[in-house]
Amino acid sequence: MLEFVVAEAEALGNWFASPHRRLNLMNNLCQPIIESICGSGASVTRSFEGPTLTVIQRSHSSVVEPMPPALMGVPRLPENSTGSILKHLATTAVLTAAVAPFERVKLLMQNQNAIIKSGRLLKPYNGIFNCFATTIRNEGFFSLWRGNIALTIGHISTTIIYFISAHYALSHVDAWSSRQMLVCAYATAVATPLLVYPFKYAGTRMATDVKTIHNMNNRQFNGIFDIFRKTLKSDGITGPYRGFNIFISELCVFMSISAGLKPWEQHYSCLFQSNDFSRHLAELVLLICPFVACYPLDTVSRRMMMMTTSGGGDVKYKRTQHAFEQILKTEGLKSFYSGARAEILVLTAYKGAAALLLIYLASVGRAAKAKPDDDHGSESTFTITCKGP
Repeated sequence: MLEFVVAEAEALGNWFASPHRRLNLMNNLCQPIIESICGSGASVTRSFEGPTLTVIQRSHSSVVEPMPPALMGVPRLPENSTGSILKHLATTAVLTAAVAPFERVKLLMQNQNAIIKSGRLLKPYNGIFNCFATTIRNEGFFSLWRGNIALTIGHISTTIIYFISAHYALSHVDAWSSRQMLVCAYATAVATPLLVYPFKYAGTRMATDVKTIHNMNNRQFNGIFDIFRKTLKSDGITGPYRGFNIFISELCVFMSISAGLKPWEQHYSCLFQSNDFSRHLAELVLLICPFVACYPLDTVSRRMMMMTTSGGGDVKYKRTQHAFEQILKTEGLKSFYSGARAEILVLTAYKGAAALLLIYLASVGRAAKAKPDDDHGSESTFTITCKGP
């Protein structure tokens, strides 16, 4: 959940960041336009060096007027943006389903001490593979996807909220000032976690609702709606938001670390531009670093979710600080990183699945756009150059 919230927040926040980040976002948003040009048989060369966009078609040149300062370097959404967002949502659902088994194992290992104290697990897991084997043996293979629906709804909801916000903001570019655009961006960044956090809670509770040999036919929850019903009945509206404050702290720390690593990401992207494997490996390492740094905060957030009255456990935390103190006192520092290796597997699987999916889609796109040899003579060349002031 955190990576999707951060990714969409960064996409919106990049509008108001440094020129380099605005140009990166411009590069991404221009992609559907570039693809449509390529689809017509033209070849495109892009060079981003500044905020003024110049389009040269054959021997004629025309200059597109720059956008208002609030969205300098960000083009308007293309007409087929609805189709693009649907493709993005479908891709998100596929990738989330692909890494769901690793995500559930990570949640089980991260919260195994709380599950043991609730009486639903007899002993700790002896590693990632033992957790996989125990879960499959007691609950079946497809139980590895338990909780995936709630987490996928959260991911898709995040994308939809940011897309609607971006579309709405771009439709008011001419009427709004830079301050109004900033207010819209920050309001979206604050409201999104508030709206999608209950789905993170539901996904966590379903994933940690285990079956054991002694209670094979006994589950705490029978679905997402059952989780919300029982939680609201026992804890009220605050139930699905247990651990929300530490989640916001985790989000801020994660974004700060990611921003600090951004120059290194750009450096290695340029350094390994011709080596796809090395570039993806460097991006994966730089992605893992902030997640590992924030992992103790995520552990406390998940453990706060597990203490609701509907959870059936005896461990109750008065506040976040009390949760930190109790976990450190009774379980030790190592417990904060329980399941961290599984989290690295989640990130690796997600990155690998995304890379394979992009390779597949790129090959399909090239095949779809391939033209007969006799059409090559009629190709046009477009050069899109952004010149500095």
